[in-house]
Amino acid sequence: MSDCNLDAQMTFLVEADRLKSVNRATTLCDGSRPENSAEHSWHAALYAMTLADQAPEGCDVNRVIQMLLLHDLVEIDAGDAPVFGDHDHQAIEAAEKLAADRIFGLLPTEQAARFRAIWDEFEANQSPEAQYAKSLDRMVAPVQNLHSGGGSWIDYGVDWDRFASRVGHKIDNGAPGLWAWIAPRAKAFLDRLNVS
Repeated sequence: MSDCNLDAQMTFLVEADRLKSVNRATTLCDGSRPENSAEHSWHAALYAMTLADQAPEGCDVNRVIQMLLLHDLVEIDAGDAPVFGDHDHQAIEAAEKLAADRIFGLLPTEQAARFRAIWDEFEANQSPEAQYAKSLDRMVAPVQNLHSGGGSWIDYGVDWDRFASRVGHKIDNGAPGLWAWIAPRAKAFLDRLNVS
């Protein structure tokens, strides 16, 4: 490998470090502080490894892990868009595509194309790997909210219907077993929260 390629890879890796500065709406499980997007990506990838038995048959879990490690790098430029926030989804999608062009474009050409293809596959949400990755991406925050006393659910006034409509299909589509596990727990928690 040439020094030129290594220089480009190091530039990309240093740029990726900026993801640690992008705060999310969800707090850590202990509620002590907001999670950052780098921590979220790592945790989602760990979910993929740990919950590989929940993946659809024939799903390449290593590719899922790659997707989860790359999926939020665009937030370096585009920022995080909390799932329960009100956003212009077309504007976010456009900003994220520009960010993907810039950030993956820092890499050597072949590697840039490979990483971008993984990110595009995740965004398209068509392959079993992408659907499972999206399920895990959506699963992490509810687990954290259950353990932190409500976290972003409280901040955004989330009730069961809103939770199920914004998150339920994404989890159920790629990992029905995970939805079957989280749904009754989230419903019981949100029902208690919204009665208070």
